[in-house]
Amino acid sequence: MTPVEDLVARLRASRGFTHKRDIAGVMAQLAPTTGVTAVPNGDDCAVLPDPSGTGHVLLAIEGLVQDLVESMPWFAGYSAVMVNLSDVAAMGGRAVALVDALWASSEPQARDVLAGMRAAAERYGVPLVGGHTNLQSASGQLAVAVLGRAQRLISSFAARPGDHLLVAVDLRGQWQAPYPFWNASTEAPAERLRGDMELLPQLAEAGWCDAGKDISMAGVLGSILMLLECSGVGAEIHLDDLPRPVSEIDLGSDSAVFLRWLCAFPSFGYVLSVRPEYAERVRAHFGARNIACADVGTVCEGSRLRVSHEGEQALLWDHAQTPFITSREPS
Repeated sequence: MTPVEDLVARLRASRGFTHKRDIAGVMAQLAPTTGVTAVPNGDDCAVLPDPSGTGHVLLAIEGLVQDLVESMPWFAGYSAVMVNLSDVAAMGGRAVALVDALWASSEPQARDVLAGMRAAAERYGVPLVGGHTNLQSASGQLAVAVLGRAQRLISSFAARPGDHLLVAVDLRGQWQAPYPFWNASTEAPAERLRGDMELLPQLAEAGWCDAGKDISMAGVLGSILMLLECSGVGAEIHLDDLPRPVSEIDLGSDSAVFLRWLCAFPSFGYVLSVRPEYAERVRAHFGARNIACADVGTVCEGSRLRVSHEGEQALLWDHAQTPFITSREPS
């Protein structure tokens, strides 16, 4: 097995990939949303008609892994808000308000979670307007939902062969040990955070990008795979071109370090599928706010996600043979 084959094998076995594969079983139990939402199940948000008659209403929810709520309740609360805002931005929208559902084993645990949620809501300028609380739970659990609006959509179902795949990540952060979370948010100025969240809706409204996803717990490659599967396409990715923190670059090709970055869940991170004529404009758009954005590959016909690293190639996934998040039968 070559080093890149070993790398992709370890990615397939990672916690992020395993959790995302749970989605397929759930999707099979859901009723079709045709005629109700503007995009099928599988996107970052559900998309409903705006009652005003213009644009779209976005609705999303995120649950936090239980061990994070138990071990780092303040950061879990902060993250629950942050990831929901990222889902809205990923679809070209702006968040309007948030609600939460919190189960805690004690009042002090609930207080820490709520303090984290309040801190994030205040820093990003999106109100937390209500929810559900239970302090009699055997353990801490948390979910947060968000309502947003978009004038024009960025969708997981719009990638096309020939698109450039861009990865944009805020590298001005640090690891939130022991988890694979790249935190570029809790210490950043609130004004900067709010301005950065405007970048995606600005891209959508300019007509420069209509396909993409935020980088989730599946890491950058798992998120690209979800985008490709929803759009029914494949891709070739050059891992050496991925944006990385300087500390990671200094450690060269150390496989454990690189795997950690590939599995990272960044506080600000997006994969975008962009028509060739707009690729440089999109990169400059992020660069103007000092956010790293790199062209890492090309969307192609088919269903295979192939990666190259240090001159070697490997197949990461073929979503036609083995569905990742969809419920369809393999061909």
